[in-house]
Amino acid sequence: MEILIKASQFILSLSLLIVLHELGHFIPAKLFKTRVEKFYLFFDYKFSLIKKKVGETVYGIGWIPLGGYVKISGMIDESMDKEQLQQPVQPWEFRAKPAWQRLIIMLGGVFVNFVLGIFIYIMLMWAYGEQYLPNESLKDGVWVQDSLASNLGLETGDRILTVDGNKVEKFSALTLEFINGSNYQIERNGEVIEKEIPTNFISQLMDRGKDAGPLLYPRYPFTIGQISKDSPNFNSQLKVKDIITSVNGNKINYYDEAEAILANYKGEKVSATVLRGNETKTIDLQVTNEGKIGVVFSTISFKDLEKIGYYTLANKEYSFLESIPAGWNKSWKTLTDYVKQLKKIFNPSTGAYKGLGGFISIGSIFPDEWSAQSFWNITAFLSIMLGFMNLLPIPALDGGHVVFTLWEMITGKKPGDKFLEYAQVTGFIILIALLLFANGNDIFRLFN
Repeated sequence: MEILIKASQFILSLSLLIVLHELGHFIPAKLFKTRVEKFYLFFDYKFSLIKKKVGETVYGIGWIPLGGYVKISGMIDESMDKEQLQQPVQPWEFRAKPAWQRLIIMLGGVFVNFVLGIFIYIMLMWAYGEQYLPNESLKDGVWVQDSLASNLGLETGDRILTVDGNKVEKFSALTLEFINGSNYQIERNGEVIEKEIPTNFISQLMDRGKDAGPLLYPRYPFTIGQISKDSPNFNSQLKVKDIITSVNGNKINYYDEAEAILANYKGEKVSATVLRGNETKTIDLQVTNEGKIGVVFSTISFKDLEKIGYYTLANKEYSFLESIPAGWNKSWKTLTDYVKQLKKIFNPSTGAYKGLGGFISIGSIFPDEWSAQSFWNITAFLSIMLGFMNLLPIPALDGGHVVFTLWEMITGKKPGDKFLEYAQVTGFIILIALLLFANGNDIFRLFN
């Protein structure tokens, strides 16, 4: 059922983005009186699931869910219709239109993707605002549990100040900033220290496996999640959800401090102070010879942490006018982060290519329960990603056509039909290779 919910959201989001992207080509083509022969969601090699001709355009849904297209008369595109190009130029054809009109038609899809992403982020800011744990709220630093974080040179209690000289506002953004960054600055015991992020950090991150926990944690209080049946304290006054704040007068602010303190009382009875709701109680506990008390630690929500004074959460609400710059800034940050990651993918030494994923990876980022906020957040990200990818100067993508059109506008020389045909084929080979590699990565990770 969870897979079905994820898949349904993925197909809905993808379909929406494809239809609107192709509409971005369709509308200016019609405005410039250019004939559009087909408007398709997904590809229709050999046959269509649904099709209907309205006027001069056939609208349909193909059976290959790898994208969509509009077939514009007189243009070398996904259809590779070369016979049409051997006929005399007709006034309704793409090739008969001036270069500036062709440029607008080609940029229409990308324009819609960027505008859609920005619009969704603006609406999300207006409807939901932003709720997050500010990085600066971690006054006593982070909790380092992961060996990769240790290899980075981080220790529990470190306060992460900047990555690549930029202050990190949200705690949840730290891992992404490390992925995109090359150096970081921490404060440790009052001393500011500069450290380098290894070139192959992304490779190490990928090698941890999909079940690995977060790279970094906030520091949590010692909260009781479960009391083991074989614990010497199973029948004690200790209860689940109790927060241990001291042992024999030794203050315990965070769970990571408890092990060292309990190790001093192996095999002894201790007096522990616990916070239970709004009450503070003192109870006796038995420490084992291994320095344990036989309990399972539990994290608690950020909201509960705020209630007991550990952290102060940011809760930003925006009016409609305020949501416009907030949504724009979110869109710009999304785009620049994506570009940084793409650069690292093309640098083999980073190992970022291991993280390149196809449909399984994209589908997996959707939640396994319906959430309108999550759905639109992911759709906005995918829209901006799709817009940028289509701008890449690869033949067969919009960016490739744009480059050829700009060349014509600058030099006054139009590329020949044969050149455009070969370029389109080359572009398709590149795209198919990337598609196979990305989805091959998904399959490898699935069975590994």
